[in-house]
Amino acid sequence: MSQPASTAKPIILTGDRPTGPLHLGHFVGSLRNRVSYQDDYQQFIMLADSQALTDNMEDTNKVHRNVVEVALDYMACGIDPAKSTILIQSQIPELAELTFYYLNMVTVARLERNPTVKQEIVLRGFERDIPAGFLTYPASQAADISAFKATVVPVGEDQIPMIEQTNEIVRKFNRLANKEILVECKAVVPEVGRLPGIDGKAKMSKSLGNVINLGASAAEITAAVKMVYTDPLHLKVADPGHLEGNVAFIYLDAFDTEKASLQEMKDHYVRGGLGDSIVKKRLEAVLQDMLAPIRARREELAKDKGYIMQVLKEGTMRAREVAARTTDEVKAALGLNYF
Repeated sequence: MSQPASTAKPIILTGDRPTGPLHLGHFVGSLRNRVSYQDDYQQFIMLADSQALTDNMEDTNKVHRNVVEVALDYMACGIDPAKSTILIQSQIPELAELTFYYLNMVTVARLERNPTVKQEIVLRGFERDIPAGFLTYPASQAADISAFKATVVPVGEDQIPMIEQTNEIVRKFNRLANKEILVECKAVVPEVGRLPGIDGKAKMSKSLGNVINLGASAAEITAAVKMVYTDPLHLKVADPGHLEGNVAFIYLDAFDTEKASLQEMKDHYVRGGLGDSIVKKRLEAVLQDMLAPIRARREELAKDKGYIMQVLKEGTMRAREVAARTTDEVKAALGLNYF
């Protein structure tokens, strides 16, 4: 298998928690961007299985069985292992070692103040029963990013505080070392933000069951589009419609490439005289056309899971070499290089 060539390109780190198949929200928020990034960046894509265990310790099987499933989604969408390094977080022990060192440079109070952590604690209903691994995720993410000396990290708007805390840890470590060993990174927020679920909820989420998976069958796409939330005030075809919060049009904005005719449809809908069924018919056609080749590639790749595991093994080995070099530098700066 060919390997990504050594390059002076900027380094980018991105990835996902392997807790289920990837869906349209992942595609619009990250996957299609990663396909374009791999030609201009040295890209590391992490299957964050260790991090996924911080709130899935009661069902570890859900995490490890989805490692291959998410890798299939990556490659079906066009991520090329000859251009991007796909790695498994848990198989790089240096990341856990760096996390341990970084935890000594951040307080519990600072972790609890992190807006992203606070929001996720509320969403998961942890209250004070917070798994320690979950609370310390900002240090773990700092380890992931700094191990590869990534300067660019694509994230959603809600993840920006995590990047800010990574840079705090990087600056603190460099001051301690009295030299620039680690590098700061920049958050890059995709142009199209987080997609709402098909039910109109703020977030498309596997746990909420309001997603359209990338590997969805044609019948599943049809069924999901029928359930897509539109305008509850648009009771009759003649009624003027509203675009704000209308999931059908949000999805069309994200995926329909025929922008001129889409604008005409929007204008017609707002004037009145255009039924939701016509809008959904267009949305279904767009999604069927977009997802059919992804589904076909995924099905073909799934026939040889041994190949997928080999891709993951080779990518992880390459990534570990990089992380090990950074860890050696960190340990030397801390005086932990005894032999």
